[in-house]
Amino acid sequence: MIVDRNSPIPLYFQLQTWLQEQIEQGVFKPDDKIPTEEELVEITGLARATIRKAISNLVNMGYLRRKRRLGTFVEHRTEPEDSRDIVGIIVPDIRTGYTPELVRGIEDEAANNKLSTILCNTDDLYFKANFHADRLISNSVCGVIFVPTAASDDKNRQIVEQFTQRDIPVILADRTIQDTELDYVTTNNFEGGYQLTKYLIDKGHRKIGITLSTLFSTERDRLEGYKQALKDAGLDPEPEIMQLHNGPFTEEHYIKFVNILLEKIDKISAIFAGHDRIAYLIYSAAKNMGISIPEDISVVGYDDLNPNYSNLMPLTTMHQPIYEMGQESLKILMSKIKMGRESTEQKVLKSHLIERDSVYTLQREKIHD
Repeated sequence: MIVDRNSPIPLYFQLQTWLQEQIEQGVFKPDDKIPTEEELVEITGLARATIRKAISNLVNMGYLRRKRRLGTFVEHRTEPEDSRDIVGIIVPDIRTGYTPELVRGIEDEAANNKLSTILCNTDDLYFKANFHADRLISNSVCGVIFVPTAASDDKNRQIVEQFTQRDIPVILADRTIQDTELDYVTTNNFEGGYQLTKYLIDKGHRKIGITLSTLFSTERDRLEGYKQALKDAGLDPEPEIMQLHNGPFTEEHYIKFVNILLEKIDKISAIFAGHDRIAYLIYSAAKNMGISIPEDISVVGYDDLNPNYSNLMPLTTMHQPIYEMGQESLKILMSKIKMGRESTEQKVLKSHLIERDSVYTLQREKIHD
């Protein structure tokens, strides 16, 4: 099947990818004429405008060339000469979350090494990561730092393999891919989740709700840390106060989860937010519901994203060394590029608890039964 109409991936991009694969696999050889637009309409059932867009992209990428009145032909492609001064950065969204600080760490370290960067935003979508992978390869990058997308591990592995098959080293940042021996830099999310939960328990909390995504390795580890801290304190994790999501963060999804937890305020005394953006939603929803933090409900977050706003939302959170994560990712990449290091390096940085004013110390008689 050339295209899947049920897929969220745009139809033009599916056709573009198929044609590109045929060229790279030698099905269509240099100087071969590819099927005409009319023939592709008949083969795929796609509109001509969709087919034209896919072909135009491949022309711009150097895979095809048009000959007036003769058709479209496969271009002679030569592997670009290695570039030693451009690094690709593939991240979910430069505007939100921890990404701006991560990228700043990468770019500052790159500048120290006289390297330029190409920044690519995926919006956590596989097809955009795939597009950017082609773009970076065509720009002859010397290495890539990649935050895996919200797609499956298999899909993210395919992105990595596009580079490694061309001897372009890849370093994963923050998120990891299961069952792979890839270089990465992350933090100890299990330990962070454990310490935050233990902190709440030490403050007298026994009924601790949690909301996060199980899609990403980072948040899965935080969840496991939360569960282990409860078990070590003789407490059982309770599914009814765990609002878990198997997708990327959106305010629309998480405001529902937050409201569900806040409606259980008579059953829980604290909420563990999987990251600070969720915690800020809790602040907003609690205010709308007339619930006071920390007097009525305690809240902890994860990341320490906006310490400058701590006077407005004094959130107790786990500080992640995001800037340093970017720096270390670039350092490992440089060791592969300049020194040809082949061994795998998997670096886990330490996070630390930032105590502010979002957690109430419960008296024994106030602890929920």
